[in-house]
Amino acid sequence: MFKEPIYITRPLLPNLQNVYNGLHEVWESKWLTNNGPQQFKLEEQLKKYLQVENLSLFNNGTSALLLGIKALNLTGEVITTPFTFPATVQALDWNNLTPVFCDIDPTTLTLNAAKIESLITDKTSAILGVHTFGNPCNVEQIQLIANKYKLKVIYDGAHTFGTTINNQPIGKFGDMTMFSFHATKLFNTVEGGALAFNDESLVEKLNLLKNFGIANPEEVVLSGLNAKLNEVQSVIGIEVLKLVETERRKRHEIKRAYEQNMANTPGINVLTKLELDSSSYQYFVIQIDEEIYGKSRDWLHEELKKYNVFTRKYFYPLCSDFQWYEHLESARKENLPQAQKAVTQVLAMPFYGDLEIESVEKICKVIRNFI
Repeated sequence: MFKEPIYITRPLLPNLQNVYNGLHEVWESKWLTNNGPQQFKLEEQLKKYLQVENLSLFNNGTSALLLGIKALNLTGEVITTPFTFPATVQALDWNNLTPVFCDIDPTTLTLNAAKIESLITDKTSAILGVHTFGNPCNVEQIQLIANKYKLKVIYDGAHTFGTTINNQPIGKFGDMTMFSFHATKLFNTVEGGALAFNDESLVEKLNLLKNFGIANPEEVVLSGLNAKLNEVQSVIGIEVLKLVETERRKRHEIKRAYEQNMANTPGINVLTKLELDSSSYQYFVIQIDEEIYGKSRDWLHEELKKYNVFTRKYFYPLCSDFQWYEHLESARKENLPQAQKAVTQVLAMPFYGDLEIESVEKICKVIRNFI
């Protein structure tokens, strides 16, 4: 059907001449990294766009989450979701924290707030939620639980750049939110990430943690990492940010085309239903009910490749199925029925601004014709 491959995403790339102009400033300054002027410029622009008071940039989202957790001095156990990208729980591993897996909500596929309280023990120090595919967690209920038990709340917001909840920016909920600026994300710096946080006293600590813990040329006060965003990445981010709103409008139309062409298709449910400021337009994700559709998610994923259409079984596998978590009580399959179901049904479709509406219509026609 398609001569050229239709991939799940395409990076948002700025005008090359504009990037060159920014790089010319970097070359003139001879300042390539270590808290240069381009990084501070991008940081200020992102604070304004994301409507947050405190923001710290990192070389990737994983580093941001790992060091954010370290900055909060967490210990023991952290309640989190098994239905997420590996980086979420890997950040816990590197902080010597034990994940306690909580099942997910069957509608949003985010952490099921109603299941959290029963998992809290005297070892619990935090709740780590993931805004899945741009669907926000139940932030109000999670905060009530956290307040009751004096727990920290961290959000993996890799899929929620620019999202709001009831007109409130998503980066203001909980103690901190991580954003990913990977090339596959709506906003990218090729590789990169950020932490939005409410406690202003963490600014200095995070700056130390992402720069080896160096306080001055003769003093190292913390055990840190090298996790700084460099000037070249920052220049690209400054230019990409100018394109984000146009990209969101394009994705809105593509989303509408998918929904219209998949409407009333038996066994196909759209998971990413939010729109406008409530949506990040990061992914367009469907859920396939094999009993109704007549074909499995895995079958559809493989069959679409024959048409040069590449989708993604996202997230697969479950983090709770990693071999180093098999011994955990919370990782037992019977404790995570909704997550075990979702991981066999969810499929992320091609979704990016340059995807033609005609291509969307053809893809949906193929999916309908498989019934």
